[in-house]
Amino acid sequence: MLRSNTSRIWGPQTALALTLVCATGAAADPAPITNGVSQIAVTLTGENGGACVLDHDSAKAGPVTFTVTNTSAPAISELELQSDNRILGEKENLAPGLPASKFTVTLDGGSYQIYCPNAAQDTVAFTVTGTAKRASGSTADLLKEGTQGYAKYVDGTVDAMLVATKRLQAAIDAGDLETAQADYAKARPFYERIESDVEGFVLPGFAPTDNAGNLDYLIDMRASNLDPDIGWHGFHAIERDLFQRQSIGSDTQKRAAELTANVTKLDALAKGLHYAPEDLANGAAGLLEEVQSGKITGEEEAFSHIDLVDFAANIEGAQQAFAFLEPGMMQIDPDLTRTINARFATVEGMLKDYRDPKALGGYVTYTPERRKADARKLSQAIQSLQEPLAQIAEKVATAG
Repeated sequence: MLRSNTSRIWGPQTALALTLVCATGAAADPAPITNGVSQIAVTLTGENGGACVLDHDSAKAGPVTFTVTNTSAPAISELELQSDNRILGEKENLAPGLPASKFTVTLDGGSYQIYCPNAAQDTVAFTVTGTAKRASGSTADLLKEGTQGYAKYVDGTVDAMLVATKRLQAAIDAGDLETAQADYAKARPFYERIESDVEGFVLPGFAPTDNAGNLDYLIDMRASNLDPDIGWHGFHAIERDLFQRQSIGSDTQKRAAELTANVTKLDALAKGLHYAPEDLANGAAGLLEEVQSGKITGEEEAFSHIDLVDFAANIEGAQQAFAFLEPGMMQIDPDLTRTINARFATVEGMLKDYRDPKALGGYVTYTPERRKADARKLSQAIQSLQEPLAQIAEKVATAG
């Protein structure tokens, strides 16, 4: 989800260069506009060593939807829209053959870029012309009010995560393995609720592609995606010590102190954030993608197996984002709004079957046996929710 301490319309005042790490495969004519939204198609292909190909390399100022399809590029799984060391929008886990994935942002006139790691050509200019205008009116007012309320929700969630992380560090410093394991499970949901809001933060002095300054990497990187130049940091390195090694050493204590320091930095950066309505929509969709790619597969919590705790937190975060948009969405498309609420209720009802107040984090352990038996059912329920939720970003971006 997009972050900013100023305007939610991205332009040359915040982005003199926004880079697409892709190749342009289109003429310089502006992208077509559908229902007030410029449409850019990006294709990830394995040809010529791997490339991102845009169907248009310019768009008119205003809402822009990037639809990304990986046809044959196993080495390219991520696309980022970047500006002034900020990630404005992104899609991850873009494996070949999966359905197209998209996000919508509102851009002002200027020169921009997109970043696709591992593409043979990793930078292509993208131009936005004109000046973006925000919609106004009663619906827009409701949506604006929702974004303000959601900003407070994110701020409070990061505050609570800092408290929980400090408790985890205290248990680790005391060498209390059992308490540390319980505190780990209590701390994890806070990040999972708002991950799509804060995962693009890069510390001052670092490039967006440098994991040494990427707070999401430093806080939440899994073993499967380690950068060998940076090493392993954050929650999951601690998880390995607590659950696989079943021990607390001086290195565990060092990692816990570092985690607290990085969450403290995140807490400061998260203060006073401003969001556009489409940011909430994109973030909710991103959290559901997190469920599909990391929780249902069992990859997220590979040592503690509390994946269902994270699953529930992702759903809660997505539901909160949608709830703050709901009053405006009821004016825009009441039928779609009711459908989304009903499917959230279905997923929540399904999760109740996995609750266990005696288990870490309040949910049963996601064992390989449970994953084999239930992964398909869980995935289908999330997919049913993803489909209508994916429709709202363009709707709220163009609401009057």
